[in-house]
Amino acid sequence: MKKSFILIVSFAIVIGLFYTKLSMTLVSIGIFAAFIGTLAGGGGLITIPAMMLVGIPIQTSIATNKFSSGIAALSSIFYLLYHQELRLTSILKYVAVAISGGICGALLTVTISEKTMDIIACILLIFALFVTLKNREWTVSSEENDTKHNNRFWQPFLIAAYDGGFGPGSSTFSILHYLRYHYSYIKAVQLTRVLIFGSCTGAFLVFYQTGFIQWEYAIAMAVGSIIGSQLGLLVLPKIPIKAAKILLIVIISLLLIQVAIKII
Repeated sequence: MKKSFILIVSFAIVIGLFYTKLSMTLVSIGIFAAFIGTLAGGGGLITIPAMMLVGIPIQTSIATNKFSSGIAALSSIFYLLYHQELRLTSILKYVAVAISGGICGALLTVTISEKTMDIIACILLIFALFVTLKNREWTVSSEENDTKHNNRFWQPFLIAAYDGGFGPGSSTFSILHYLRYHYSYIKAVQLTRVLIFGSCTGAFLVFYQTGFIQWEYAIAMAVGSIIGSQLGLLVLPKIPIKAAKILLIVIISLLLIQVAIKII
């Protein structure tokens, strides 16, 4: 495991040195955003504003974020399969549902104004904050049966559609969804990585047709996101449940503030 991580870091450094100073900046942004995003969601809270600050247009920022998030989530899936944390059959089901949701969400974005999406996001985030504060105890071990959860794929589909079309807080919503059905925090994060891979893949297929992808940005962000995602998975088992809940509340609050400011 340590050797694999060292190889990933070495590969990232080589690519980072090959690209421009801007791309090195994006590698760093990707690392930090993916690390936080893996543990509690809210990676878009960091990546999109940061890319816009360095002069990247909003459309390119969104498309780049979908690509890098999808690649990072894919690396997480390989990690989880290698360590036998998830079963391939479960992953394939969630990926199929999430890809279709991501495509639908990305297509729907064309017909809905950004302000409307901000209002929807604000309502959902308020609800997510209420649910998180209300649930005083999280499970340490998973009590949910995967077979029983198979009938609830419409909820992951809606989360994937939201992520594909807009995205703020989608990982957080997914984590809360699995916690609601008595998965442990660790398992909820793991399943969320699968869901985000599918939704980002579906959305990227749509956004790629728009021509907004700039590969020098996308590859740099993807490299950083892979490192950050792997770091998040390494740290995940060592995070106390109480600390995880506090982190989730902080991320939801920051997302809520960001969306509320855009509405105002």
